Amino acid sequence: MIVYEYPFNERIRTLLRLEDLYDKFKFFIQQEHAMQHHVALATIFDMLEVAGRADLKSDLLQELERQRQSLLGYRSNPNVEPHTLDAILSELDSVSGALVSAQGKTGQNIRDNEWLMSIRGRTIIPGGACEFDLPSYYAWQQRSSEQRLADIHAWFAPLAPLFAALALVLRLLRDSGGPVKLIASAGSYQQMLQGKVYQMLRLTLDESSGAIPEISANKYMLWVRFTTQGGDLKPKPLEEDVPFELTLCNF
Repeated sequence: MIVYEYPFNERIRTLLRLEDLYDKFKFFIQQEHAMQHHVALATIFDMLEVAGRADLKSDLLQELERQRQSLLGYRSNPNVEPHTLDAILSELDSVSGALVSAQGKTGQNIRDNEWLMSIRGRTIIPGGACEFDLPSYYAWQQRSSEQRLADIHAWFAPLAPLFAALALVLRLLRDSGGPVKLIASAGSYQQMLQGKVYQMLRLTLDESSGAIPEISANKYMLWVRFTTQGGDLKPKPLEEDVPFELTLCNF
């Protein structure tokens, strides 16, 4: 099964982009080659570019507190497992506390590092991080894998609380909705949302169907048009019925 996600607003779009970058970072940081560590470092620079567009720390702290207050209201509900609720509340408190303790602007430690910023400036240029452009960076890449990993982990460490908070917020959001089985007749599906506000939708379909969803949505209507790919990989309309699952998520 393949899961496609679509954000309804810019805030969730930013969180999903940062999550995608973090997944790439975690993959490359587990590798050992200098080229893979270069990608990991360049991904940190991309994270700073996306995170710098909004006051994410404040937004995440507000959202975590809102979730905490909302969950506290379930304490008197007999249908809620107390241990599960306490575990989530404890996680919220831990993640919020770590984010509050994070000093300064997101990624300020990297912005204050002239050497890293010189690398960032060159990586924007295609092929700009060659050894003759950045001999000191090339020398760093010749160090042992363990030394490079230690450096990258140290540079990323101040960002870790932000990404822990981001992961928790997105997890709670994804858990907020239940999947509904639907069929797109002749490859198209529309649903009126009647002004109800959602944060994100999740669409799940069988990989073997070869269907690719093109999604557009606002608070009034959701429209999914399925396409498929030919030998040239160019999308073309899919005219057959497509079964899928739809989850509308909102805190």
